[in-house]
Amino acid sequence: MKHAIILAHPKPDSFCASIARTARETLLALGQEVAPRDLYAMGFDPCLKADEIPTPDGVQARPDVLAERDVIKDVDSLIFVYPFWFNAPPAILKGYVDRVFSMGFGYDPRRGGPLLEDKTLVSISTSGAPEHWVKDTGAMEALMTLFDRHLSGVCGLRVLDHVHLGGVVSSITQEAADDMLGVVSERLRGAFGPEDARV
Repeated sequence: MKHAIILAHPKPDSFCASIARTARETLLALGQEVAPRDLYAMGFDPCLKADEIPTPDGVQARPDVLAERDVIKDVDSLIFVYPFWFNAPPAILKGYVDRVFSMGFGYDPRRGGPLLEDKTLVSISTSGAPEHWVKDTGAMEALMTLFDRHLSGVCGLRVLDHVHLGGVVSSITQEAADDMLGVVSERLRGAFGPEDARV
């Protein structure tokens, strides 16, 4: 099995970066392949250009998008790692989806609609707000509807899990951080480990 871990955080020493490393280590330990995609480190341009908007004649992706599609076309799962900013993914991740998963790769009405039904989606998000606040205010449900489930509906991705870790602040203790990374590892083993090891 092959996974693309798509990290959307500008700081290489962020907790999200630690999550991405933990995810990579967990999956490699399971004997699986990983294609790390650090959007900020890559300098990915999230701005959809006018000539990338689909027309009745189709759409022509730009070279950077074609190159990214080539990297992820053969993965079995996509793992998004990102912080909540104003209760939504960072703009760079939204732009990545806008450009990379657009018509011709993520979907195509002329070819029956969704094109990524052979892939799964796991999201791992963080917030400074406590996890209970994110759930109780409806922020989590709203995000799942507008992002995870929408990607599933349009592109055919099968949503396996969304792990949200709240209370990620600068004063977080090492013990709390380690516990959260343990949760990430456990959930990924549950999703992608041997059948007899899954919950």
